Formats: sequence, C-alpha cells, structure tokens
Amino acid sequence: MGAEHEDERTARSPRLRRLASKGGPVARTGRHAVLLGCAGALLAGCASMPDGGDVTAVDPSPRADGDSQVRVYGVPPQDGAQPTNIVRSFLDATTSDEADFRTARMYLAKSARQTWRPFLVTNVLQERPKSEPQAQPNREDADGYTVALSGSQVAMVDANHAYTPEEKPYRATIHLIKEGDQWRIDRLPDGLVLGQSDFQRIYRSVNKYYFASYKSESDDPKAGKNVLVADPVYLRQRIKPITSSVEALLTGPTDWLDRVTTSAFPPGTRLAARDLTLDDSNALQVKLSKQAVNTDTAQCKRMAAQLFFTVQDMTRASKISEVELQDPSGNSLCALTQDQAERDFAAPGHTGTAGKEYFIDAEHRVVAMSDAAGEPAPVRGPFGTGKTPLRSVAISRAETTAAGVSADGRYLYVSGLEDGVERSGPLLTSASTVKSANEGLTAPSWDGLGDLWIADRDAHHSRLLRMREGKGDPEEVAVPGLGQRRIKAIKVAADGIRIAILVEDKGRTTLQLGRVERDGTSVHPTLSVQELRPIAPQLEDVVAASWAGGSRLVVVGREAGGVQQMQFMETDGSASDAQTLPGVNGVKAVAASEDETRPLIADATEGIVRLPPDSNWKTVAKDGTAPVYPG
Repeated sequence: MGAEHEDERTARSPRLRRLASKGGPVARTGRHAVLLGCAGALLAGCASMPDGGDVTAVDPSPRADGDSQVRVYGVPPQDGAQPTNIVRSFLDATTSDEADFRTARMYLAKSARQTWRPFLVTNVLQERPKSEPQAQPNREDADGYTVALSGSQVAMVDANHAYTPEEKPYRATIHLIKEGDQWRIDRLPDGLVLGQSDFQRIYRSVNKYYFASYKSESDDPKAGKNVLVADPVYLRQRIKPITSSVEALLTGPTDWLDRVTTSAFPPGTRLAARDLTLDDSNALQVKLSKQAVNTDTAQCKRMAAQLFFTVQDMTRASKISEVELQDPSGNSLCALTQDQAERDFAAPGHTGTAGKEYFIDAEHRVVAMSDAAGEPAPVRGPFGTGKTPLRSVAISRAETTAAGVSADGRYLYVSGLEDGVERSGPLLTSASTVKSANEGLTAPSWDGLGDLWIADRDAHHSRLLRMREGKGDPEEVAVPGLGQRRIKAIKVAADGIRIAILVEDKGRTTLQLGRVERDGTSVHPTLSVQELRPIAPQLEDVVAASWAGGSRLVVVGREAGGVQQMQFMETDGSASDAQTLPGVNGVKAVAASEDETRPLIADATEGIVRLPPDSNWKTVAKDGTAPVYPG
C-alpha cells in the first residue's frame, strides 16, 4: 500500500484519522519509511505488526518508554536526488521517531550538521509546508540552490516546550550546495516545521506541576504551600516519555507561569541517570544530581510530589504506586507513595472530593444532586427556600457556603448551607444600571483558598472584585490588559493563580486566561490579572466556559459563520486530546468538575442536562438554570 493510498483512507475514515492523530495503531505516514521503507524491508524491523487477531487498542502506557507504539522512521537521501526532492525528504525525516534526527541530518551538508538546532522552536502549520525552487545565479553562489517554504502557521512551540496559538503566514528558505555530486542543505532555519497532523502524531500535551506562589499573601495560613499548578507543555510522546517529562519539569515553569509558581527543586538540579521507566510495581526511582542531595525531608517530599503528578500525567493509563528520589550513587533521599501524594498535595484533576452538582430550579430554589440521587433536592439554608430569586449561584469548594446574584443582577448575597441560617443583606451592590441579563453582576466563583470572585459589568467599565473568605469589603483586582473591553463572565481556578474571563469587544465574545499576581503587603495586598491570552482563538462567540481539570476547560461557542459547539481546550490555547463531546442544542451555561471522572452538566434547550462519561446527554430537569459544580 502506498503513502497516497494510506492518506486517502485516513482522510475518509474519522476513526482512522482519530487514531492517527494520537499515534495509535494506524499512524499517518506521509512518505515515511514505516511504509515506503517497509516495502521489501520489513525484516529490517522498521515496524512491528501483529500477524493476525482482532483489532485492539494499543496500550498507551509508556512502561517501555513508548516502544509498544508503531514507530515512523525517515528514509536516507537517494543518490542524484534534485534539490526540491532533498528538501521534501528532509522535511519528511524531521517527522520521524528518531531521538536525534539521525536520518534528517544525512540531508545536511557537513557545515550544517553540527549547527542545526531542531528543538529551538517548532512551527505548526495547517498542512505540511509547500516548497518552490528559486535559482541563485549570483557569482558567490554559482552552484547553490534555494528552496522557499510557505504555508499557514497556526501555532508555535518554544524551546521550553510551551505552546502558543499564532496564526500568520509562514515563509522560510532552505539553501543547498553540492558536496561531491550530491545536493545537501547548508543553510536552514533552526527548529522544525510540521503540519498539524504530524504534530498531533508526534507530540502530546503533558502537565508539569509547580507550587503556587501567593507572595504578599503567603503568610496567610489559608494560602497553603502545597497547592500544585498545572503547567502544560508539548513533548514527543514516543521518545523516552517519562525521562523527557522529568527533564522538562527540572527546567522550571514556562514563562507565563514563572512569576506565580515555584519549584521545590534546587536550581541546577538535573537527572543523574537519563533512562527512567516504571518497574513491575509501577514505582519510579529517580537519581538526581548533587544539587538535590542536601535538601531536608519536607523539601524532598515536595520535589517528589512535583515528580509524581508530572509523571502520572504522562503515564495516564498506569497509576504510579511510588516515587523515590535518590542521590547520584543510588542512595534514597525520600519516597512518596500514591496515597501520600493525593493526601498531602492538591493537584486539580488528580485529587479532591467530587462534590455534588447544583442548579436553580423552576421554583427559584438552589438544588443539589449526586450521581446516585434520582431527584434534585433543595439545599439547606435560605437559598433552598425559593424566597430569594437568583440569577446565578456559586457553591464554595468545601460545600459549606453559597453565593448568589439576585434575579435582577444587582445584588450579591452570601449564606451558609445549613438549617436555621437567615439570609443577610447584600455583600455587594452593582454600580451599573442593570437593563439586561448581560449587565450587572456576573456569576460568582470560589477559588480553593476560600475567596470569592465576581465582576461588576458596565457598558463602559468592568470591575473584577475579590472578597477574602467570601466576606468583608470587596477588593478591586486590576486587569491592565482588558483595555476598553468588557468582562462578561469569570471562572477562577482552584489554585487562585489562574482565571478564565469571557471578554466582550464590539459584539464579539472571546475566552481569555489571566494570571493572578499578588503584590503589596500581607495586610494590604494588591492583586492584578496579567497577560491575558486567548484560550479558544478559533471561536468568535463564546457563550460559556468551565474548568474541567488541571489545565483544561470545557468551552461552548461558535466559529465565524458556524454553529454552536462544545469542546475541551487546554489553557495554552491548544485543542485537548480528550473525547469528542456529543452535540446538545442551545447551550446557555455549562459546568464541569476538576475531577475529570464527573459528568458535565449544562443549561440547554432540553432543560438541565447531564453527560456522564462514555454516554449521551440525559435530561435531569426540564426547567432550571445556572448549573454549577463547587467552585
């Protein structure tokens, strides 16, 4: 079977295309040696395939560092190949599963083999770059040849593996000379240039974990020191995945999170042994360089926690039983079991109580439901009576307190979820003139520190506010990147470090992610949201969003001229590899738990609907609004 036949078959079949993008049993091959090189060369071991039996899913566990996956390898240069063919085959070879790009370097002139830096940047294009030859008739380069590359860029991955959406035309040139009688590349851009399908096959989004730094509020007892923040990066998924994830962790946070997170690893810490695998009991031993030797037990455990959750994210199919840190000689520094990691350290999406689901029913009551309960039941306290009509509600993560915005959008009330409690007066009154459902106070949101966040919407000015522990005077939080745009909705992450904001600008609503920075003093902290960046840049009308894991949100919106869709997005703006969501009509609000095993809930045309894992949407109540999980 030829490459063109394989590509055509993959394009026709959504199932094959999905497996191809995830590096599964059917891998997109282009002109790679997994097919072309295997013609007459299968005995050379370019790919290992079963003789027969049923089609089954490939085990994604990287126990053997990805060796269970079908590998793709490049083809060496052909004698007498012309410049455009050399460039095309070189680009094919850069999409191979070789750790050192050994075959790709065969296409380079001797002068370029040592200077080319393939990992400096990865440019991701919609499709593979197109090449056009350009003759070079000048005297200084009489035998040279230049090939121009072009395409439509959608993203880039930097040297620290951080992904950034970046839509723009791509232009680059590759220059060739003759070495002997063979054309070879002597000048080329550093980095890689890949089509989206190749990028999705080769790379995988992995969360590194660092500790939240609350700076001016770090002396506050409630601002715990063991809160881990997910920092997503893209790593090659079949090249020593465990080792690469640990090495990426040791380099420190990506630039966007660097100001608000810290690492327990001493500066300069590196791996002392660079071939990490899980043993038969799913335990991991990691030898670290001398910088990590003199840490105390508490710091060592924090280092182990970062390692545990980072590697667990890479080895999602296998539960890690224990992480042991060792000195360069193999002596144990400390060990952290799975139970200890999940008990002593908070990593959203990995740990924590599942929580109930809540919404406002047709009788204006806040009701709660669990997976086991057949019918929703009113919550305890004043919000469960229906005497205070509400537009929106938020339940604290401890599920002890509720915050609700009045039906007219003007007032914020906070009350305990217990019997005998009377509703007190409003904690906050909107400063804007409320004329529609898109004005006044947004739905409130609780972070994992117990603080309450809300925005006061105004046609000309939006204010983001925080109330410590859900009481006291509201503190205004500066959002310098907002400009003249208006906040439409907010959702703060459990760590209190990141906040998702729906931003309205000239009729277009986009989803932005901001970084919460804390300055000032512990008595008078000054908060600001810095470096807003788009989460779903392809959507121009975002209706709702909710945190759905450590670095994942579920987003409802539509593309220009398209229909409404619901999808998972990563916080770096890349599309998630999570399951495709079945459609549901007319979604106005959506809620997800940071425990990824819990169902989605939404306010849709059919009423309040719920999507259990591996199932379809089911109607919970025909009438209701404002579905939420705690948070």
